[in-house]
Amino acid sequence: MKIFQKIINHKINSITGKELLKYGKQFQVSITNEQANKIAAHLRGRNVNIFNDDERTKVISEIAKIVGPDKANEINRIFVSFTR
Repeated sequence: MKIFQKIINHKINSITGKELLKYGKQFQVSITNEQANKIAAHLRGRNVNIFNDDERTKVISEIAKIVGPDKANEINRIFVSFTR
């Protein structure tokens, strides 16, 4: 299970705006290209563990400052689906 978590965390921590847009469409979360790029830039290189509730909550709060709380909650829904 740890290897699976490492792969997902690596993907989150190295995601591009284009990839984030793709996942947004897949999970029916509408974000703009600009929002996706800002979120990706914020996540890239952060070494966030989305399997840790405290870390995920903190990063979602930071994302809410970029795209607003509603979109941040939708992105959190994507993150949670990755952790199951």
